[in-house]
Amino acid sequence: MTRLFLVRHGPTHAKGFVGWSDLPADLSDTAAIGRLSAHLPTDALVVSSTLSRAVATADAVQASRQRLAHHPDLREFHFGEWELCTFADVDARHPDLCRAYWETPGDTRPPGGESWNDAAARVDAAVDALLAAHPGRDLVVVAHIGVILTQVRRALGVSAADVLAHKIDNLSVTELTWSGAGWGVGRINHLP
Repeated sequence: MTRLFLVRHGPTHAKGFVGWSDLPADLSDTAAIGRLSAHLPTDALVVSSTLSRAVATADAVQASRQRLAHHPDLREFHFGEWELCTFADVDARHPDLCRAYWETPGDTRPPGGESWNDAAARVDAAVDALLAAHPGRDLVVVAHIGVILTQVRRALGVSAADVLAHKIDNLSVTELTWSGAGWGVGRINHLP
């Protein structure tokens, strides 16, 4: 059995959609980072997306854990033209598309961006490769809210629309297990 500890990076304090923009994480809450690091298994492997907010958060919680190479397919959703825009701005420019993207996620994509299905397929393949390469190992995956939600959706077997109801806080841990025969779901959005 492989345990996945999906960690959301530290906050960026941006007010718009932050997908592939490489904004830094605020890691000034050293007490929260210390609690997070102490909560994670000491023998786990640590991997992050290539975006600096995830890399820096992984650096902050790594301690003596072995680090794997950053993985580009663990990046957040690509919001295309909506990148760094607020929901109100996007809704004013593309009201029908914006509603469809959030209310019926699937194949709807922002202009120049990727759909839920595009992102989920990308992330699923990256996670599957990690599971195959490191069977039976605990994996700490430091990534983004969208990445975490794709895996929660997959583990729960629910729709993308249903999984969007889950809150995933910065510096939280979502715990999933993979047995080879199926998924198990532990705590979602746990703040140590």
